This record gives sequence, structure tokens and C-alpha cells, in this order.
Amino acid sequence: MVKDAVPLGECGRALVVKLRHHGDVLLAAPVLSALRAQGVEVDALVYDDTAPMLEGHPSLSQIHVVGRRWKTQGVLARLSTETALFRRLRARRYDLLVHLSEQPRGAWLARTLGARYSVAPRMPDRGSFWAGSFTHLYPIAPRRHQVELNLDALRRIGLQPDVAVRAVTFVPGQDAERKIEQLIPGPFVHVHPASRWRFKCWPADKNAELIERLSADGMRVVVTAAPDPEERAFVNEILKRTKASVVNLAGQLSIKELGALTARAKLFFGVDSMPMHLAGAMGTPTVALFGPSGELEWGPWNVAHRVIRSSHSCRPCGLDGCGGGKVSECLTFLSVDAVHAAVRELLAK
Repeated sequence: MVKDAVPLGECGRALVVKLRHHGDVLLAAPVLSALRAQGVEVDALVYDDTAPMLEGHPSLSQIHVVGRRWKTQGVLARLSTETALFRRLRARRYDLLVHLSEQPRGAWLARTLGARYSVAPRMPDRGSFWAGSFTHLYPIAPRRHQVELNLDALRRIGLQPDVAVRAVTFVPGQDAERKIEQLIPGPFVHVHPASRWRFKCWPADKNAELIERLSADGMRVVVTAAPDPEERAFVNEILKRTKASVVNLAGQLSIKELGALTARAKLFFGVDSMPMHLAGAMGTPTVALFGPSGELEWGPWNVAHRVIRSSHSCRPCGLDGCGGGKVSECLTFLSVDAVHAAVRELLAK
């Protein structure tokens, strides 16, 4: 037990700050559960577009948002918006602030909200302002899964989270569940081949061949993608290469509906992306391809899965394609045979 443990029994309310992308926010959900299990009321602060990842979470009291587009507002408009947010946060009288990223806003909030205790990742390159903003700093361990890394913030303040609270929870909601049940009756396999970063994607021709094989195996295939034009174009490129009958929902679902869809799937197939993490949260068996990103840090969490990866000695490199060329050979070299076998194996179980 750490000598400077935070007395959580004296902390009535905590603010968890995760100003990152959708998947990052979802993987922070166990922090909410762990704090609530200790009797602490929990709020969250996230970017507005990522709020659906936590909305409806049973351990969450209130969710506050920072607008991605606030920076485009005029000076006076942004000052008014920021002031309103700060007043709402200040009125909540937090006893504990848990900052789960390197975002500078967390340091300012730790200094100004009046929380007695605050914890954030140790960032040696940030200097004394960052270090002096928080009462506790936790180390960023290499090759550690993001769920555990988020929970390390709590370990640093003396809370050893029980295994039961480490599950990632996502709540689609009844409206989304009803819509998907009516839209896609019966069993199916969920394929989400796209990512906002094309260098994390498997080639279109190999995705098409896999879909052909799944269809030949008698499986109904539902394909999804984000509304982003490039992701939808990638799906169209895939579908042009296959004669299989596919339900194409690319760009047509909200995040809540995407969660409801993958919850009903017999299996999820995709790359390292938010929908892959969503499938894990919904308990859907997952086959995931990993290339430049690392499966130890970002792999499917707490769900039956198979990770397909190459033996390239340079991976995971974290680069945007080999040599920065936007194409990752550790993905393009992966065979359809290997992926198809993994899908069949998981479905058989």
C-alpha cells in the first residue's frame, strides 16, 4: 500500500478527465466502475463527439463536454463557453480529479477546481508546472494494456481495483437496440474493415475475398464504417470486388446503434479501431488484425478473440505506414487463409 494513499472514504465526488479519441474514452470506463464501487460519485469530462461512449454508464453521475470546435469560435464566444463549463465543474465541488491523458487542460483544472486530491500520468518533459499541478503522478508503463494503464491512476492513489470492475461497459440504449433488432433480424457476422487511419487497414481485395468466403460458409455479412467519406469509399471499393450479398450499413449508424449491432453479431471482424473495442465491451467474439499498433496495449479486452499479426521484427512501430508511406506491410502481408481460419475457429466455439 502506498504511503500517500487518498482516503476515498472522504471523497464524495470525483471528476475523471479523458480528452482523447472514441476508443480511448471507452477504455477508460473501468475507472468509473472502480471509483463507484468505493462509494464515490463519478462525473466525466470528455470531448463532445466522444460522449456517447460513456452516456448511460451505470457508474456515471454527470458527463461534461469540451467542444472539438470551440477553437474555431471567436474570442468572446469561446470565453463565454469555457467560463460556463468551468462554473458547472466548479459547482460540483470535486474532492478528487483523475486525469488520464497528457492533455494540458487537466493541469489547469487540477489547479483551479479546488479538488483536494488529483492524479495524472508522469510526464517528465512537461516540467514543474505539470508536476506541481497534481498531488499524485503515476508512471506510464510500456507494453501495458490501456485499460490497465488507466487503472494505474487509481493504483497510484491506493486503490487496487477488483477484477470484477475491470470490464469495459458500453450502454447502447433501448432505442438503438430496437432499431437494430428490426433492421437486422437473425444471425450475422459484423465486418468493420475501415479506420480513420488508412495505414491501419487491410487491403480491399483481401477484405473482399474474406467476405466471399464467409458468405460461402453460409454466414450473413453486415458491413459498417464511419460516416467519413474516405471510410465509406473504402467500403465501396471492397464491395465492388465481391459478388457476395452483403448488408451495407456504412455511415448509416450512430455510435449507440453500432454498439447495439455488434452486440447481436455472432462475431466481429476488423482492425485496431473503436468498433473493435466496442465489440469487446459488448462481449462479441472478435477477430482483429494488428499491424503498426500493438495488441498488448490495444488488443481486444476481456472477450474471446483471435489477434492476427505478422512476424515483422519492426512491429509495432507506431508509424503511418512503412517509411511513412501510408501502407503497412505488416498488414498487407497477412493472408486471407489465416484470417478465415481464425473466424471459423471462434465461430465453432
